Formats: sequence, C-alpha cells, structure tokens
Amino acid sequence: MKKQIIAWVDSQSQNLWGISQSIFHEPEIAFKEYKACKLLTEALNANGFSIETGIGGLETAFRATHGESTGPKIAILAEYDALVGLGHACGHNLIAAAALGAGMALAAAKTSLNGQIQVIGTPAEEGGGGKILLANAGIFDSVDAAMMFHPASKNMVLRPSLASAKIKIEFFGKASHAAAAPEEGINALDAMILTFNNINALRQTFGPKDRVAGIILKGGEAANIIPAYTSADFSVRSNTSKKRDLLVDKVTACAQAAAQAIGCQINVKGTQGYKEIIPNRILADLFKSNLEACGRVVVEPDPNERMGSTDMGDISHLVPAIHPYLAITPENVAGHTLEFKEYCISEAGKSAMLDAAKALAMTAVDLLSNPDLISKARDELLSKPK
Repeated sequence: MKKQIIAWVDSQSQNLWGISQSIFHEPEIAFKEYKACKLLTEALNANGFSIETGIGGLETAFRATHGESTGPKIAILAEYDALVGLGHACGHNLIAAAALGAGMALAAAKTSLNGQIQVIGTPAEEGGGGKILLANAGIFDSVDAAMMFHPASKNMVLRPSLASAKIKIEFFGKASHAAAAPEEGINALDAMILTFNNINALRQTFGPKDRVAGIILKGGEAANIIPAYTSADFSVRSNTSKKRDLLVDKVTACAQAAAQAIGCQINVKGTQGYKEIIPNRILADLFKSNLEACGRVVVEPDPNERMGSTDMGDISHLVPAIHPYLAITPENVAGHTLEFKEYCISEAGKSAMLDAAKALAMTAVDLLSNPDLISKARDELLSKPK
C-alpha cells in the first residue's frame, strides 16, 4: 500500500503542484481563504471524499472524510492562509497541497484498512487561531491522531514550538501644553516608555526561550502637547504555557509600576495565543521512518533552534499529533521573509510538498493497520505534564 501511495503521488505531482501554485499566486489572509477552500474541497470531492464546509462556524474551514466511521480516525490538517503584506512567505500553499495529496493518495490506495481519513481545512493559523476555534467547536473530539507538515530549513520531526500570548497596554494621562504648563499634565507616553525600560531591565531574568516584543501604536498627537493617551501591543512567548503565563505577569507588573510612577490610569488586556507543541514520539518515529524511505535525512533539532508559535500546539494537547518540518531552504533562511517566500514556489518547495504528502499518507497507513500504535500514542500524550 505504501508503494501504491508513492506511485500515486508521483503520478499526480503536476496536479498537486498546480494547486499549490494557484494558492501561492492568489494569497488570502486569515478567515478570507475562500478561493483556497473551494479549490481544495473540489479536488477532494472529485476523489471520493464527503465534504462539509463552514465547520465550527468558520466559513473557510472544511472537513473532508473518506472511509468508515467505525474505526480509528486520522486527521491530516491543511493550512492555506497567507501573511498580511507578504503573501505565502510561510509556505502554507505547500502545507495545503501536501495535505490534499496525502488524503487523496490514501483514498486511492485504501482497500483493506479499517478507519477513516479526515482532511481538515484549518483557516487563520497566522494569528487567528483557526484550529483552536475548531477544537472549541468539537471538531477534534473524535479524532484519534492529527498530523501536518511545515516547510523549513531542515528536516526535523521533533521540533517543538513556543507558547504565545498577546497583551494590549493603554495608559490614560492628562493633556497639557508641553511648554506653557507641563506640570499640569500627566504624560502617558512617559509611562509607556518606562514600561519598555522596565521590561528591558528584567531581560536578564528571562529564560533562553522567553521572548517579549512590543510596538507603540499610539504615542501622542503633537510634540508640544503632553500625551494624554498611549497604547502598545506586546507579543509574549516561552517554551511552555506555564512559563508564558509567568512572563505575561512580569510584563503586566512592569506596566503597572510605570502607571504608578507617572500617575496614569492603565488598562491591560491579555489574549492567550497558542500553546506549545507536544510532539508525539510514537507518531514522529513513524513519520521519520517514512520520510527517510522517501530519501530525506532527518536531523535532531538544535537546542538553540529558532522557533515560532502555531495553533497546532493546542491540538497537540488534545490528541496525539505531529508537526514535522521539511527543508526547502538553506539553514540561514528564516521564515516569514521574502527570501523564504521564493523557495515556497521553487523546485525545492515542490519536492518537500510531494515528500510530505507521501510520508503523511504512509504514517496514516501505519496507524490504521496497527491501532495499537494509536493507543500507545494516546498513552504517551496522557503521560505528559500539562
């Protein structure tokens, strides 16, 4: 069956690449991925999948199912939203086409396996948390294992991610003429600058994967007016959700101290972002073996590996999951850049997409042909500290 999968993906390589190119050249941002959703669901429907659109209350989400609902249910996840201003500089066109290829290859080869394949279209990974919204709506309640791939600069199956959160901070002071009566004002900008300085003073206490970055959205109206209002957005990340929450508390305390020092009123609004990925080693080992069968060399993540955040992390806390990476660029090329974007439409990108489709489908075969592996993967997840 694995040989059939490899042969099918190779035979459909140009069709899959054409879909990836179409998504790349018509980038759609979070929750607006109408063309990509239509393109993917039409292809899946033509290959024998039952299609549900608008799942979880998200217009551009979908679930395509093939097989029997009585056996294990394996979900292969597709992302297809683009970055604002950059387009597909994260390779979601490749992710979508690989998920599509894996699902259709399984449908073409699935003759003796008991279970169901679900290709789930998950909008808005780039900040919208589509997978979290779908999980809250119960879409993953019956899923036994979930998997996807992501393009990168190395082939890795156990690379984690950072837990993330967002904080909006507002200071409310009192306007006054900066020359005639500065003593009558309460400078909200001073409070904001002090907040940044307080955070910077604490950086020596940060862990190696702690990240705090901020931008001032509103700093005042004119140089000769004491600013009565300022606002800023902060991104907070760490390697676990618990450490992230502690870091959020530190940033909040920095802002509160600044407000007290200047005499401003303050409003802090936190938004929980994404949890860290818990890579499931049972699934990862299977994927690694299948990826190596495609001719790729898999490496262990470096302890200082560059990492971002993804809503796949939240799914990995619910069901056994993997989010492996396949190389499309040299190691010095970072994601979310124009240089990375060029590789997402290159022959290297095409090769990774095809290898990912094969390895995802072959890993699903392993799980469906040996349900004990799913039980072991679930036991592993349950044993992880949360």
